[in-house]
Amino acid sequence: MNYRRLGKAGLKVSELSFGSWVTFGTQVDTTAAVAMMSAAYDAGVNFFDNAETYAAGASETIMGQALQQLGWRRDSYTVSSKVFFGCLPQPGPLQRGLSRKHIFDACHQALERLQVEYLDLFFCHRPDPETPIEETVRAMHTLIEQGKVLYWGTSEWSADQIMCAYGIARQYNLTPPTMEQPQYNLLTRVRVEKEYARLYDEIGLGTTIWSPLASGVLTGKYNDGIPADARLNLPGYEWLRSWLDGEPHPHTIAKVRRVKAVADQLGVSLPKLAVAWCLKNPHVSTVILGASRISQLQENLAAIEVVPLLTDDVMAALDSAVAEQ
Repeated sequence: MNYRRLGKAGLKVSELSFGSWVTFGTQVDTTAAVAMMSAAYDAGVNFFDNAETYAAGASETIMGQALQQLGWRRDSYTVSSKVFFGCLPQPGPLQRGLSRKHIFDACHQALERLQVEYLDLFFCHRPDPETPIEETVRAMHTLIEQGKVLYWGTSEWSADQIMCAYGIARQYNLTPPTMEQPQYNLLTRVRVEKEYARLYDEIGLGTTIWSPLASGVLTGKYNDGIPADARLNLPGYEWLRSWLDGEPHPHTIAKVRRVKAVADQLGVSLPKLAVAWCLKNPHVSTVILGASRISQLQENLAAIEVVPLLTDDVMAALDSAVAEQ
């Protein structure tokens, strides 16, 4: 396992990390979580990603139980949470957003569910148009001063919003955001590669990217339809079907088939190639893996072995594969 700095911060995270979105609390119980987190940790993973909204808080509860059973030294791993959506199916006005109150409440609730004394990373899960960015920045700075959070960042914020938060922090001598968690994969590239381009040098932004397999699309399992046990059929995740339903369907699947042809030429699996492609980007601090079975996790962890195969010619072939035809 290789380790990369989280942007310009001194924190070094494993280039592959393990997240609980969709799986923990819906497909994965504590026993399975212990097995997969142990396999990831033994492979060198030191970052475990979570959020208040995942499975309405149950995801963090399961991860917390797993951490207690595993008994790792606290200085050997990092764990995150995210704040915005709340942890209730129908949150009230005080139970969501990026107000100072909800940020504080969400942090304390995450600490309780995860059974840790502090969060290494705490993300603003979406921008909040109803809360001044200055209020959010000040709340995060206070949590850092209190030792409850070490680094704070954003998820799916625009470059302008991130720069606004950074500017406010510098103006008032507060802690600026360190990292962003955007979606990034062969099919979703513009934000990471173009919109954020200036932020890597200007503010030293780190990225903890999610959905390297495009919610399973880049595994190829949807090429001939949607399997009954796929996440696209899980209650509450119907929106994921937008990847395949309607107009994008033939174009998306055609791209995946062309990418698979490149993988076949290299003699590697499609998921390994897709994850390895993300790792080639030097602005990616860590690629968050998700899995409902340990076999899936082990295959994705092996993507590190594919990175040396991604020559300039192969990368050009992949660019051509996902280009609009």
